[in-house]
Amino acid sequence: MSDLEYFGHVIGGVEVDSIDLARFESVNPWTQKAWAEIALGSGDDARAAVAAARTAFDDGPWPRLGYAVRQGLMHKLADAMEAQADELARADSRDMGKPLVQCHHDVSRAAMNFRFFADHAKMAMAETLPMDTGHHAYTRYEPAGVVVAIAPWNFPLMLETWKIAPALAWGNTVVLKPAEDTPSSATILARLAIEVGFPPGVLNVVHGYGPDSVGEALTRDPRVDRITFTGESGTGKVISRAAADNLTPVSLEMGGKNCNIVFADAALDNAVDWSIQSIFRNAGQICLSGSRLYVERPIFDTFLERFVAKAEAMRLGDPLDPATEFGPLASREHFEKVKGYVDTVAEVGGRMVTGGVGDGWFVKPTVLVDMPLDSPHVCEEIFGPVVVVHPFDTEAEVIALANDTAYGLDAQLFTENLHTAHRVAAKLAVGTVWVNCFFIRDLRAPFGGVGHSGVGREGGNFSREFFTEPKAIVMQIDAQPTT
Repeated sequence: MSDLEYFGHVIGGVEVDSIDLARFESVNPWTQKAWAEIALGSGDDARAAVAAARTAFDDGPWPRLGYAVRQGLMHKLADAMEAQADELARADSRDMGKPLVQCHHDVSRAAMNFRFFADHAKMAMAETLPMDTGHHAYTRYEPAGVVVAIAPWNFPLMLETWKIAPALAWGNTVVLKPAEDTPSSATILARLAIEVGFPPGVLNVVHGYGPDSVGEALTRDPRVDRITFTGESGTGKVISRAAADNLTPVSLEMGGKNCNIVFADAALDNAVDWSIQSIFRNAGQICLSGSRLYVERPIFDTFLERFVAKAEAMRLGDPLDPATEFGPLASREHFEKVKGYVDTVAEVGGRMVTGGVGDGWFVKPTVLVDMPLDSPHVCEEIFGPVVVVHPFDTEAEVIALANDTAYGLDAQLFTENLHTAHRVAAKLAVGTVWVNCFFIRDLRAPFGGVGHSGVGREGGNFSREFFTEPKAIVMQIDAQPTT
């Protein structure tokens, strides 16, 4: 009998094995050894999860409970998550190698997602539209139905709840497919939902892979009403094509090759500190990372010196050690991908100032300069702790450089000039611009990207628009004579 921890699917309010009893292992990137066994789903398991969600929506109480009851249950779930914060944080840390301190932060953010959207749905206002013709119009926001949520491996719990919470708050039922590299916290979350009283079938979790597996079955199922996905751009295109056959609306938050612009008048210490977080937090495995760093020439050398010093001072080590700032990459496959970029710096004409490949699945904080603008390191999403630093001379030049990409997820800029901040932010072709900071979120604000970075927006009322079917109701309030 295996001594590994086990995490099953959760379908119809019950934790179950796969129909064919298949399992796979989750490998801890720090030890490079399996720590858990996971139920390996197939198309049949995916269809069973959709059937449970469909029944819960069509015949169950959840869409008809009302906002206040759903709000109360979602707050209970957030309470339970906070009570089990260490279990949830350790699960994500063991699955993907993220430092435990950061995983605890993710649990707090995940609980906040449930609290915010539960309250937002309860307090959101609909439109009333007085008319001049003896009629009155108003809007209702009806739940869309069954939502498939496909989450990435870099912020497992946090990004799962970013999708689940608004869908549930507005009365939908959900089938969650977590990334196969980071499955365990999703099962723990679903267990907690059952414990606090969520009706069966409201929140389902099914584990497995994408093509010819769970992911493909979920995105092609005609009983699904919405698909929300965060992940790699190529996968997003596949999902979009699959959903098109059933005209299923999709929300896609995908990759990024984001710019970070530091003007000469920036508060230097602040700019360096946030720029380090922007590219090296979570070992660079963040779609929002500022992997193209442009520094105005008068401060280029000074900035680079301080930036490199801070990068070299980061503490690498065991993710479960509270002192660790920087863990290994999430899997052997991903390590090999990022290593490939690091190994080819010199052959494309660039120079590595610091960093390189470390022991195990570590790529150290890596800073590149003199990289050709058409090199893969500048153009492609590496999704690791690798930043390319370039000097610039004019505002127009750096805006052109920043926008010279197929992606458009986010940008950061650092300046103490208010006019520069507003002017440049307006000209950047991205979904979010952070000025003098990074990774600060207001859950009311739209979140998403343009170009290859995504389709649609979520957050606040933008989530309401996606997870509901807005309905116009027009009433006659003055009798009109017939002719």
